[in-house]
Amino acid sequence: MKIITTIEDLQNIRKNLNKSIGFVPTMGALHSGHISLIKKAKLNNDITIVSLFINPTQFLAHEDLSAYPKDDLRDINICEQYKVDYVFMPTKEIMYQSTDEVLIKAPKLSSYILEGATRPGHFDGVLQIVLKLFNLIRPTNAYFGKKDAQQLSLISKMVKNLFLAINIIECEIIREEDGLALSSRNIYLSKEQRKNALTLSQSLNNAKKLILQNENNTKTIVNAMKNILKDQDIEYLSIVDREFNEISKIQKNNTIILLVVRFGNTRLLDNLWV
Repeated sequence: MKIITTIEDLQNIRKNLNKSIGFVPTMGALHSGHISLIKKAKLNNDITIVSLFINPTQFLAHEDLSAYPKDDLRDINICEQYKVDYVFMPTKEIMYQSTDEVLIKAPKLSSYILEGATRPGHFDGVLQIVLKLFNLIRPTNAYFGKKDAQQLSLISKMVKNLFLAINIIECEIIREEDGLALSSRNIYLSKEQRKNALTLSQSLNNAKKLILQNENNTKTIVNAMKNILKDQDIEYLSIVDREFNEISKIQKNNTIILLVVRFGNTRLLDNLWV
């Protein structure tokens, strides 16, 4: 495994790679969810590249960028263990070379709802760094988890709208044995908060059960979920189609149920694709 820290080294290495490339972009703090993406990339490509970069432009002014979990040595060891070929670890100064950069703007409609409603401009930063990484690495396939459903949708839209020759591979949510979706932020939960956080997956499982019983009214499903989450701090709970339009009836193979709940200062996201 080779660690790359400069643009020049990455470009020189990339020039000589004439094989299929699987790319897993991350902000580090790797867990089993990331490992599942790496495994898929290894399985379906000749070369696997993982990036470790905490992107500052997707954090809002009031969000504590410095508090984001970071353990480079552990992340490198995980990549080595799972036989990643290259790890790209740039600095902020390398990825953002000017204070007057060309910017990319996320779509006005689909990026200012749900996650974007409470984090305006967040997706501008996400798309900006992903496009930079795509241009540098030029992967055959890029792997993203379905837990960040809105992010995944916007990245897919960017690839389509900008005519990028990259396949976006959607990967299933990885959960703990008790159902909690894996997240780098889970480490911030107290014991009591960790217990309460199980209501996210419990509410989604109940929604799935109702749908299997042929309940398709989204208000009924939302109310049933809110009953399970009644003691929690819900930031949003929404049922949308794959274009992120709110819907009144469940559409099989075209529906996502999304929710974000706060536990103290920790904000957890989960969803169900129907």
